Amino acid sequence: MAARRARKRFGQHFLTDPGVIDAIIERIHATKQDIIVEIGPGHGAITRALARQAGHLHAIELDRDLAAKLRTRFADNPAVTIHEADALSFDFAMLGERLRIVGNLPYNISTPLLFHLLKFRDRIVDMHFMLQKEVVDRIAAGPGSKAYGRLGIMLGLHMSIESLFEVDRLAFDPPPAVTSAVVRLDPLPPDTFAIEDEAALSTLVATAFMQRRKTLRNSLKRVAQAADFDAVGIDAGLRPEQISIAEYVALGNHLKQKSARQR
Repeated sequence: MAARRARKRFGQHFLTDPGVIDAIIERIHATKQDIIVEIGPGHGAITRALARQAGHLHAIELDRDLAAKLRTRFADNPAVTIHEADALSFDFAMLGERLRIVGNLPYNISTPLLFHLLKFRDRIVDMHFMLQKEVVDRIAAGPGSKAYGRLGIMLGLHMSIESLFEVDRLAFDPPPAVTSAVVRLDPLPPDTFAIEDEAALSTLVATAFMQRRKTLRNSLKRVAQAADFDAVGIDAGLRPEQISIAEYVALGNHLKQKSARQR
């Protein structure tokens, strides 16, 4: 397939390093029992290998020119379906159950796309993505880390997240301005965290991290009192990055129940 200049508006950086491509394929370890969904296949750097290994491969490509070339390339392979579509609005449920999702995600849509995919987590086996290293650090960080924050907490409510390896910018054409990393996300068992109101919890966490250098006592003073922290066993003198996901859930549920009682 002839190379084509990357389109800046799509945030395209095509993976070209054979060693990195092999490492990703090895980590995914697709089998004939798998339905693989590749987001943003581009020139098909990993698509051909995935098509050989998987039971069926669905490739979702927004760029119509690349989608057309991929259709031509895989025209004789009934186990490959090319979808010319925007992954941000794509209905992944139409592809079946037990989906394994992979992709070199455009950095400008990675966060909203991850949250879009959460809607289909009951159909997902696992996900392997190439992302900006800074984003991977944030979503994989645990309590106490400077990278720990709202993004990692809200994804961590539903996903087990593991940073796999870094990828140098020169592995891409054109090279991005930043280092990348490959991350694996595995859906947690349903109701791992018994969340009463996820939207309210998201607001609570966002409020806490708006002033992350302050203690919870100060950053959440408009929504929680000393008795609220005591009720769930949280030290109000700690900073937001020192609180676990389970503790945020406990505080959010307590405040939700308290509000319901006061009505």
